Amino acid sequence: MQLGTVTYNIAKDWDLPTIIKTLGTLGYEGVELRTTHAHGVEVGLNAGQRAEVRKRFEDSPVQLAGLGSAFEYQAADPAVVRKNVEGTKEYVLLAHDVGSPGVKVRPNGIPAGANLDQTLRQIGRALHEVGEHASGFGVEIRVEVHGAVTSELRNLAKIIGYADHPNVYVCWNSNPSDVVDGSIKETFALVAPKIREVHLRDLFDAQYPWRELFALLAGQQYDGFTLAEIPESRDPERVLRYFRALWTAYQPKAEADGR
Repeated sequence: MQLGTVTYNIAKDWDLPTIIKTLGTLGYEGVELRTTHAHGVEVGLNAGQRAEVRKRFEDSPVQLAGLGSAFEYQAADPAVVRKNVEGTKEYVLLAHDVGSPGVKVRPNGIPAGANLDQTLRQIGRALHEVGEHASGFGVEIRVEVHGAVTSELRNLAKIIGYADHPNVYVCWNSNPSDVVDGSIKETFALVAPKIREVHLRDLFDAQYPWRELFALLAGQQYDGFTLAEIPESRDPERVLRYFRALWTAYQPKAEADGR
């Protein structure tokens, strides 16, 4: 497993040189860049600017783990869904140009009065389209476990099933709703083969079985990024140091449990 952070919210005000320098100093191996934040890695970049972003990461010890978008496909209005699909495709091209291996997208609940299964199918169809498009650029589509109703793993698993595409993966989001009787084993199993990225919350939260999560990941030889998605702080470097220490402390037990 590799350790990184999401720039939502702990590093949202850092520019790209600051992100790379700070994370490298703190021993973080990667970063997911969240759209709309201060680093400015957005679809409006021209070819030269995109090449500069790629080179900054290639010349540093910090990897670009992914791009984090807010594109979603559950809207009742087909025009809104189409706008999000086309926006995702533009973002995929950005990912390709800057060297990002994946783009994070999300479901974001169910419109009021909408049929649940029809909406899950609609989201899945959109994901199939963007997954197919992204495969041509060598970029993965990673679906965050997100939103009321859609963050329930049984529903997210249905979405992935309806997407039915080898290039559509899951971004595990460490939600409270993952936990059943103190364990995530049951919900994790619903999407385990598709997990390509992991978002972590505050590791001091004893209500979430972090040790079990690391063990389950180790058990399937997960070697991707586990990314800190934690609140901003007036002393972000200190917080990130503590986060790394907790993350490291979980690793030996997780590896032993996973064997």
